[in-house]
Amino acid sequence: MTIVRAIIAMATVKGWSLHEMDVKNVFLHGDLQEEVYMEQPPSYVDQTHPNLVCRLKKTLYGLKQTPRAWSDKIGQYLVISGFQTSNADFSLYVKKTNHEIVVIVIYVDDLIITRDSDADIFDLKKFLKQKFEMKDLGELHYFFGIEVIQSSKKIWLLQRQYALNKLSKYGMMGC
Repeated sequence: MTIVRAIIAMATVKGWSLHEMDVKNVFLHGDLQEEVYMEQPPSYVDQTHPNLVCRLKKTLYGLKQTPRAWSDKIGQYLVISGFQTSNADFSLYVKKTNHEIVVIVIYVDDLIITRDSDADIFDLKKFLKQKFEMKDLGELHYFFGIEVIQSSKKIWLLQRQYALNKLSKYGMMGC
């Protein structure tokens, strides 16, 4: 969360907008580096060979290797595309050219994108969609339990829904 808050602060100071994308079926994108086997799924058991197992080539939800494999895959794609990974935080990618700065923060299947030119954000989103199936969520409104409200000069971070959920959980909605 520290890097997310730092990027939001930077975008506020520089007057940049924040955008969000969501990767669909994120954990099915990763390639396994190790040999991983699983029993045949109950609905797909080969009746002639019921004791055989399946060797996985791609990651599945629930494997301990899955988050790392996804992180490696998108990280490699971004580095090949000219981004540099941060030494301070593995989820931060920055691309600098003579004319622009692009920042991407990755949190599992959510990406926060900001850059110095709103016109180029559309091109960046299109570029990312070429490799991964993603949903463009537009300007950042909600991230990791924090509501984000953007104006041309300010960005507000609210945890109203979190507070309401806690009040409801403990039966204190009337206070």
